[in-house]
Order: sequence, then C-alpha cells, then structure tokens
Amino acid sequence: MFHNRGVLPFLWVQKYNAILNLTTLKQKKLVFLWPLRLFSYFILLPFCILSVNAGPLVFSKNSVTLPIVNSQHADSLFEQGQYGAVLPLYRAQIWQQKQVSVRLLMRLAYAEHQQEHYAAEILYLNMSLARQPRLSTWQQIVALAQRQRLVGYPATWQQDVRVQVQRYYYPVLQSLLSLAVLLAVGLLLRRGRTGRAGWLAYGLYLVATGAYLGLLKPTPTGIVARPGTALMDGPGAGAAWLSTAAPGDRLPVLGHQDIWLRVRWQERVAYVRAADTFVIE
Repeated sequence: MFHNRGVLPFLWVQKYNAILNLTTLKQKKLVFLWPLRLFSYFILLPFCILSVNAGPLVFSKNSVTLPIVNSQHADSLFEQGQYGAVLPLYRAQIWQQKQVSVRLLMRLAYAEHQQEHYAAEILYLNMSLARQPRLSTWQQIVALAQRQRLVGYPATWQQDVRVQVQRYYYPVLQSLLSLAVLLAVGLLLRRGRTGRAGWLAYGLYLVATGAYLGLLKPTPTGIVARPGTALMDGPGAGAAWLSTAAPGDRLPVLGHQDIWLRVRWQERVAYVRAADTFVIE
C-alpha cells in the first residue's frame, strides 16, 4: 500500500484544527450560557429567603406537648363551636405538623378570640397577614390592637397603601425579573447591533428593579410574646431601661445582635430579647 507522507501530516493538521474549532465553539456556548444561568439564579434569589424559622410562640412557662390530629376532625369541632377543644388541635397542625395556611390561621385566630386569648389572636392574624397581605386583615388587626391598647399598629393611609403593595410585591417582582432575563437574552443575541443607548436603558431597568426589591420588600416584625418584656437602650442587661412591652405589641425588627433584637420603638431604636418575641418575616 502506498502512503503519501506529505498528505498524512496535512490530514492530521486538519483534524486537529477541527477539534480546536469544536472546543472553541463549546467555550463560546458556555460563555453565552453563563449570563443566562446567573440571571436564573437572580430570579430564584428573592424566593429562597421568605421567612425566618423562629419557633413556636410561648405564652406560658409550661411547655405542652400537642397531639397529632386529623384536620377533618378539628374542622368538625370548629363548625360545632367547640373552640376550647379545637385550639390544641389547630395549634398542633401549625407547630408540630407544619400545616400552615391562611385559612387555618384565620380559624385559629377566631377560636383564640372566642376564648379571649387576644395576644394569641393578634399573633395568628399577623402570621396570616404575612402570608397573604389583605387590607381587611390589617384593619381587623388594627381594631383589635386599639381595643387592647397595643402599640405598633398605625391606622394611617400610608400603612394601608403599604399593605396593598405587599400583596402584589412578589408577583410584580417575578414579572420584573423575568422581563430582565428576556431583555438580557435579546441584547446578547443582538449584541453586535445593540448600541450604547440600549445597554444604558437596560442598566436603568436593572437599577429600578433593584430599587423595587430593596425599598418595598416586606420588613420583619417582632410580636411581643411574654408579659413584662423589657425594652432596653442597648444590647445588654446593664443598659438603660426604656419601657415595658405588652404581649401583642408589634415592633419592626432592624437587626440582630447576639441574643437581642434591634427594633424600632416610638421613632427610636430599642433592644429586646429575642426569646421574648416572635419574629414574622
């Protein structure tokens, strides 16, 4: 068999160049897909941090083991008006079985109201409001807070607007982020024909989306869980005493410091023990 030693090296060079071209093409595809993957993570980020696992609220010093129950049996007792019997069953569904829903929270709040457990009632109403912001629920909370002389529940039109904004916060945010991804894909596909004005407009859109995400996001609030909870001027037992909070008082949480929560109280910063509050986010 005749072998052309001048042709074989040329064929190997062609094959090697083809491999290099394929590798370069794959690298280009990876570079192109990397921004899309980054934007997908950006979409999922606001939904990964939705709440703080703060544990059950304790209104008494004695811890009680709640039974595991059937929800249909509990609903039957509720329909019959046996609110004293249904309370431990509904509490067990929330704190042990982790079956939390707006319907269950509202029923539990109503049962607590019938038993005149107003601090517990306002807690479950706040939990329901955090899961599904509704103006009617907020107005119910404000009315109860005014009757019990609780603080932290402003009855202003600004707060009403904020509740309405929070109701549509996550759907609007998801739409804004999804549109940001679609615009990014379009700009990348037309990157050779997109001028500076297009990229500048897209940058302004991202800034506006970030402002919406940062300025209008729901803020965590602490519901006082124990009577005689002290509000301190600093994060320590030796700090100056400011006031005493009542069970059910609502304190916007500004941050954490060791075992203390930094909260806003009467237009100033105060500190309260984290064990004395239930944080809703």
